Amino acid sequence: MRFLASALVLATLSLPAVAQVAQPAPILTTPEAKDVWTRARPEVARVTHVDLDLTADFAAKAMRGTATLDILAAKGAREIVLDTDDLAITSVTDGRGRALKYMVGADDAELGAPLTIQLNGAKRIVIRYATAPGASALQWLSPEQTLGKRKPYLFSQGQPINNRSWIPTQDSPGIRQTWSAKITVPEGLVAVMSAEHLTKLPGEAGPKGMRTFRFRMTKPVPPYLIALAVGDLKYRELGPRTGVWTEAEMLDAAAREFVDIEKMIDAAEALYGPYRWGRYEMLVLPPSFPYGGMENPMLTFLTPTIVTGDRSNTDVVAHELAHSWSGNLVTNATWSDSWLNEGFTTYFENRIMEALYGAERAAMYSDLDWDGLQRDIGLAGGKDAPATRLHGEPGATYGQLDYFKGSVFLRTIERTVGRARFDAYLKSYFDRHAFQPQTTAGFLADIRANLIKGDAALEAKLQLDRWAYGAGLPENAVHVTSATLAAVDAKLAAFKAGGPASAVRPDGWSTQEWQRFLNGLPRQMSAARLKELDETLGLSASGNAYVRSAWLDLAIGNRYEPALPSLRQFVTSVGRGLLIRPLYTRLMEQGEWGRPKARALFAEARAGYHPSTAAGIEKIVAGE
Repeated sequence: MRFLASALVLATLSLPAVAQVAQPAPILTTPEAKDVWTRARPEVARVTHVDLDLTADFAAKAMRGTATLDILAAKGAREIVLDTDDLAITSVTDGRGRALKYMVGADDAELGAPLTIQLNGAKRIVIRYATAPGASALQWLSPEQTLGKRKPYLFSQGQPINNRSWIPTQDSPGIRQTWSAKITVPEGLVAVMSAEHLTKLPGEAGPKGMRTFRFRMTKPVPPYLIALAVGDLKYRELGPRTGVWTEAEMLDAAAREFVDIEKMIDAAEALYGPYRWGRYEMLVLPPSFPYGGMENPMLTFLTPTIVTGDRSNTDVVAHELAHSWSGNLVTNATWSDSWLNEGFTTYFENRIMEALYGAERAAMYSDLDWDGLQRDIGLAGGKDAPATRLHGEPGATYGQLDYFKGSVFLRTIERTVGRARFDAYLKSYFDRHAFQPQTTAGFLADIRANLIKGDAALEAKLQLDRWAYGAGLPENAVHVTSATLAAVDAKLAAFKAGGPASAVRPDGWSTQEWQRFLNGLPRQMSAARLKELDETLGLSASGNAYVRSAWLDLAIGNRYEPALPSLRQFVTSVGRGLLIRPLYTRLMEQGEWGRPKARALFAEARAGYHPSTAAGIEKIVAGE
């Protein structure tokens, strides 16, 4: 179905707005906006606001308390369906304390269990519950698993559908909700969340031995962006609207690494309009954090692996900042269209890096993304494989294709219509759809209405439908090349031709130059050649996690046993999935040499991984 953005059907239902939300965020009711990863029926009754009152019980590894939900129901609606995952629910009442009938449905391994509540006219419901110790969104760390080694740590990771394991709500990106929270934690710990912080340090006095922190998010957000961390956290202001949280031991290094964050925000605003979230703060988590970064509003979560001292990995920060427009402001309505978040953001991130550091540095990132795109297309099964489509079944796009192919799609539009024209369009796009969900069909309708405007020749050049719905890579794809990486390629060619490792001379190389070199090496090498590389370039001892991961992948593929101690130290101390999943996969590919090693390493390292990372690696080592 083709339709203009101005004619999108937005369901706001017919009832007056309830308390906390003066104007509920719209939801899409078009067929392609139906989310198969939720049990909710928002067209019948939907959550508009969540208020949490929870206590962190570190001994039991559980969050306990209440979630109070404001409900907007269609006329005649008798029930509301929420998403839950292994929550122990003890009561459900209305806003006046009257018991409401409820039923927890059959559990699904992927989606959890639906919670159906009889409304009996209620516009507010109160759910008393506790989370399970193995809640998929929450990781509880012992003091020994932190940098400081003194106090425990807790953090959440909600994307895509893990938050239902600690918040009973409608866990779908298309059902935006405002929220507030009161979090009580043991004295000496600090709670932070992806919202406005209403409590000054060290928190309000709570029950004996406890402190309480309060938070508020007045802008409607998709539920996966509700995020929490509790730990021995310190804070440093970086600019008028920016700052960084982390453990004391990491604070100085993090502040140095992220010194350009105010400039990044200025550059982003110059491109695509105002930053609409107030403050922008960052939290550097322990090494078990499963991603490079997570774009939680007002408090980006970041892996410590990007703190390398040379600021060569601050593209991750630029990426999470860019999500403040693409993803947080305009959000994919379902996970079938995750490229609307990640592809847009990867393109936007590159423009921020270009504005701050010049065209060549941006070209270096783009060139590496192209390498990743080609690799993922091959691993997905080739140019005709369904897993190379941008729009498809949720979670079905292979690897990082939603990032790489999505950003190349937008770059191709930019090169075709001209940068100034495309920038003006994107700025207006974010304005038109601010705080709303979006689908691929909706984006295509919008760009046709507001950029192409009936120009048949331009429509034919862009090949929009092929990009969005077709497999592989259209022939008009733009490949940006980097002179910096071309120089690395020359050294790589010399080494591959038999030259000595000493001639590589990588002093001053950025992470990206290292990646180009290591990923370009032959996949089959002699033990002598690998030993020369390792001893000359210090690969097994590298403190750069990107370099170490790329080297270990090569070493495993060649069954190079001198690298095994480095491998063990790495996978037991780093929890970022992008860096460790390929290593387990490569070990499993090595048959009887590698499979026992993969399983033994996972058994040792598992306790230090986030539940979502552990679940994914468990499938790898099980041979699934």
